Formats: sequence, structure tokens, C-alpha cells
Amino acid sequence: MDSLSPLLTSDLSDRLARLALDCVDREYPNHIVHLLNTDEDVAPPRELTPVFFGCFDWHSAVHGHWTLVRLLRMFPDAVESAVSREVLNRHFTEDRIAGELKYLDCPDRKGFERPYGLAWLLQLIMECREWDTPDSQTWAERLYPLESVAWERFAEWLPKLTHPVRSGEHSQTAFALGLVFDWAEHIDHHEMRDLVSERAVTFYGQDRNAPLAYEPSGHDFLSPALAEADLLRRVLSPAEFSHWLEEFLPQLGQTEQADWLHPVTVSDPADGKLAHLDGLNLSRAWMLEGIASGLPAEDPRRELLLTIAGHHAEAGLASVTGEHYAGGHWLGSFAVYLLTKRGLQRASNQL
Repeated sequence: MDSLSPLLTSDLSDRLARLALDCVDREYPNHIVHLLNTDEDVAPPRELTPVFFGCFDWHSAVHGHWTLVRLLRMFPDAVESAVSREVLNRHFTEDRIAGELKYLDCPDRKGFERPYGLAWLLQLIMECREWDTPDSQTWAERLYPLESVAWERFAEWLPKLTHPVRSGEHSQTAFALGLVFDWAEHIDHHEMRDLVSERAVTFYGQDRNAPLAYEPSGHDFLSPALAEADLLRRVLSPAEFSHWLEEFLPQLGQTEQADWLHPVTVSDPADGKLAHLDGLNLSRAWMLEGIASGLPAEDPRRELLLTIAGHHAEAGLASVTGEHYAGGHWLGSFAVYLLTKRGLQRASNQL
């Protein structure tokens, strides 16, 4: 059964691309998470991180660029395609990428944007790798040094992480591991795929009775419970995942009504933290779709999950307006991830 999410059209693609284009070169306002060691470390964002200096913060700049690549790949002849291509060619130069690498190479920045931003960086490079065009392959080749830094930092950090981070924001472990797993599977990086699989089962394999009644927290844009389920469906067989889900979300087998998880509302979309809940509707939608995809085809829970996903998609997409920069600098990427079913594509030649 298909999701109830609206289909992505060329017109909608242009609107979402415009949201990204409006911020990837917009340097201010800028929320810098930047460790200073000396006076020389004080510099504007465009000098500190010459590629990913816009979109309010580094990770949003990364997935803003991913948005442009993803939409270009799906709609290469869209109205905004020429501008998007120009921006990506201008940003993904060897000199600018060398500046990013210099920033990340600082010994005191080993934890910079870990895990969220680094996971999105791997998604960006995966998108370039998958799209077989001269431009995209050039971008992937130039971004390779950053790709190496990202996966090496996960490889170093994950074995030392003794407990998962179960927050609903950037520090969450489960969502980032899902992105990393998809990257590792795409490029046949067996070491990282096996490490993520082991960590996922160790962290979450024994979880029971997810406390969904305690969600969301007021600043969440990711569901801790749904994110771990969306991760485990990647690493378990359908039969194994079906059994695990029975214990983790028992309410799915106790009702035929989609009344146990409702979309959330935002009281002030101009408030950057409160606007996170708009993103929660979007991420819940794609996670529910992902959970449904991990179940056996005949499982009756699939239909209920997709119904609830549709409700969240409708509410989340209605918030992607760009009216307030608090949400406009990032919600478009979440919409594209949902509408293009990025988390559901496992084969390298799929869109």
C-alpha cells in the first residue's frame, strides 16, 4: 500500500528548491557551534566553513545542499535547476572544500556536528555518488575527503558510545545511524554497515513498551521511539522486526484506529525551537512509512502505520511555507526526504 503523502511535482520541487536556494548563500543570521582556542579562530562563517556557511547553521547548510542535489536529480529540467546547478558548482570547488576540511581537521573539533551533521554529510555525498552525471560525479570526487572524515569519526566514536542518546533533537543516535547505514549499504562499506547494525541491536534490541505517551518533548523534531524502530527495520529481517515491534509498540496490535499518535501543532512558528514540532510531523511521517516497509507484506499493521503517516505528512507539509526563517531554513529538506522516500530506497539506481 502506498503512503498517503502527496506526490512530488515539478512545481512543488521548484518551491522546495527555492527554499534551499534562499538560504545556502545567506550567511546571517548564523548559529555557530564553534570552539575558540585563540583570537585567530574568530572569523565569519564564510571563512570558517566556506561551503556550508549559510542556512543558519552548518548541518542545515549540508542538508540544504543535499536538497538541491536530490531535486536536481529528480527534476533536471525544472525551472530552478539551472540556478541550483550553478550554486552547487560554485560551492563544491576544491578550494572551498579544502577550507571545510581544514576546519574539521582541528584536533579540538573531533565531535563537531556529530552525529547529526556528519550523517547528513554522508547523505549528501551518497546522493552525488548515486546520480551518474558528469557534474554529480565531480562533486562526489571533490567531497570525498569530507566523506572520509565523516565515516572515520563514526568508526572511532560508535564503539566508545556506551548508551544511545534518546533525545528528540540533533544529538539523537537512532536517526543519524539510519542515515549512516544507508550510506554504508550504498557504497558496500561492510565495516561501517556491520558496526551500525551491531550498535543498533545492542542499543535498542531489548527495548519494550515504547513510552510514546511521553512524547513529544517541546523542542523535538525527531521521535526517539519511532526513530529506533525505523533504524531496526533496516538491520533486522522482516520476521525479526515484526516480532520486535510487537513488543516495542504493542498498541499497534490492539486497535484498528489511528488514534494513538496524532500530529502536533506549533504555537509560534517564528520561534526556532518551537518550530521544531513542524519537523516532527514530517519525520514521524517518513519513520512510520519506514516501519511499515520493514514488516512482512501481509502484516495488517502496515495499513494502520501508513494511515497515521499520511496524517502527519499532511500536517507537516502544510508548515513548509518559508514564511519564517526559523523553519524555512530546514523544513524544506525534511519535506524532500519524505516526499522522495529517500529513506526507503536501498538500491543505488533508485530515485
